[in-house]
Amino acid sequence: MTDTIAAVATGARPCAIGILRLSGPGALAAADGVFTPLRGGPLSSRPDRQLVYGVLRDREGAEIDRCLATVTRGPGSYTGEDTAEIQCHGSPTVLALGLEALFAHGARQAGPGEFTRRAFLNGRLDLTQAEAVIDLIDAQTPEAARQAAGQLAGALSRRLGEVYDGLVDLMAHFHAVLDYPDEDIEPFRAEEMSAALDRAARQLEELAATYRRGRQLTEGVPCAIVGRPNAGKSTLFNALLGYDRAIVTDVPGTTRDTVEERVRLGGVLLRLIDTAGLRDTEDRVERLGVERSRAAMEGAELILVLWDGSRPPAEEDGALLERALSLAPTVLVRTKADLPPAPWPGRDPMPPAVAVSARTGRGLDELEEAVAALFPPDRAAPAGELLTNARQAGAAARAAEAAERARGALAAGVTPDALLTDVEEALSALGELTGRTVREDITDRIFERFCVGK
Repeated sequence: MTDTIAAVATGARPCAIGILRLSGPGALAAADGVFTPLRGGPLSSRPDRQLVYGVLRDREGAEIDRCLATVTRGPGSYTGEDTAEIQCHGSPTVLALGLEALFAHGARQAGPGEFTRRAFLNGRLDLTQAEAVIDLIDAQTPEAARQAAGQLAGALSRRLGEVYDGLVDLMAHFHAVLDYPDEDIEPFRAEEMSAALDRAARQLEELAATYRRGRQLTEGVPCAIVGRPNAGKSTLFNALLGYDRAIVTDVPGTTRDTVEERVRLGGVLLRLIDTAGLRDTEDRVERLGVERSRAAMEGAELILVLWDGSRPPAEEDGALLERALSLAPTVLVRTKADLPPAPWPGRDPMPPAVAVSARTGRGLDELEEAVAALFPPDRAAPAGELLTNARQAGAAARAAEAAERARGALAAGVTPDALLTDVEEALSALGELTGRTVREDITDRIFERFCVGK
C-alpha cells in the first residue's frame, strides 16, 4: 500500500455537505495541492483533527469552493495511514472537480471499501469490526444500529479473543511440557484439559446460536403472507409498504410468483413475502406460484395467515392455519374488516389474531403490536456480540465442532498430542472469523459489499 487513494465519501446527489477523503503516504501533499487555508501555513502543518477553513481549487488552480479540511496522521487515523478530509458544499460538480484535482496531485480512485480494507490490513480493525461498518451503514432499525456499533467497538472481538486465548494457552502449556521436560512446568492433567475444552466448546456453541438473531437484525425476519386466492394478501402487502408494489385485482390467481420487500413493522425489520393464493389449480404457471408460496412458508420465521373475514372460513383455511402454526410463529389476520364479519370456529389455543382492513387502515396498528409481541427486543444480549452473517456463523460452527471433537477425543482416551490437531483446527476457524488467517478471496468478497469512499 504505497499509493494514495481518494474518493467522494458522500452520496452522488446534491446535499448540504460533501466529503473528499484521502489516505496514503501522499495524502497530505495531495490535500495541500488542492486546498489553501485562508490563514496560517499549509494544511499539512496543522495538528491532527483540527478543522481549517480555506479555499478548494480545481486542477487548474481556480477556486471552486470555500470549505473546511482536516488531517490525521498515521498510525492513529482510521486507516492507520496519513489521511485528509475536505468537507465542502455537497454539489456533485464541485466534488467531481475536487476529486479530479486530487488525481492530478498523485492520488488514484479508491475502490469499494478500500479505506476500511486498509484499516483492516493495518491492524486498526479486525474482520468482524470491518463487517460491522457495512452493517452500521445498512442498519434499518435502532436495534440493528446498536448491534453494529457495539461490534465496531470490539464487543464481538473481545468475546472471540477470550476463547482464542484460552485455546492458545492450552496449546502453549502442552508444548512447553513436551518440549522442555527438564523445566519446572506443571504437567497437564486430563481433567483440566477437559474442562478447558468443554468451556471453549460451550462458549463457541452459544456464539454460533446468536446467528439467527443477528441475521434477523441485518437481513430481516422472513415473513410469508399466505392465504387462499382473493384473501387480500397483495392488498395488505401494499398497505404495509405504503405504496402499490404488488398487482391487486378481483381475479383469483392474479399473483403468480412471490414478491419480496423489506418493511419495519412493530419495530421489527421484516422481509415481507407476498405469495400466490394457495389452491389446487390446473394452470401450470399458477401451480408454480403455489409451489413457491409453500416454499416461502417452509422458510419463514413469521407467517401471516389471511382469511377473507366477510365469509365463513373454509376447511382449507383451517388446514392452512394448522400448517403455519407447525412451522413458525403465526398471526391469524381477518381481512376486509370493513365488511360484516364472519366468525372463526373456536380453536384452543388460538394464535394471535387481528382484524384488518387494508382499504381503510383499520387494524394495522393491532397487527404491528402482534408482531412486536412475537419478537421482543433482546435486552439481555450485550450489543455487538451477535454473529450477523453466514461467513461468521460458518467459522464459529466449525470452531465449535472442532473443540467438541477434541473434548470427545480426550474423554475417549486419545493422547493429548493427537487431539491437539482438533484444537489447531478450532484456532484456525477462529482466526478466519477475526481475520488472523483469512484468505484473500474471502476478504475481497467482504469488501465488495462496501460503497466507494468507505
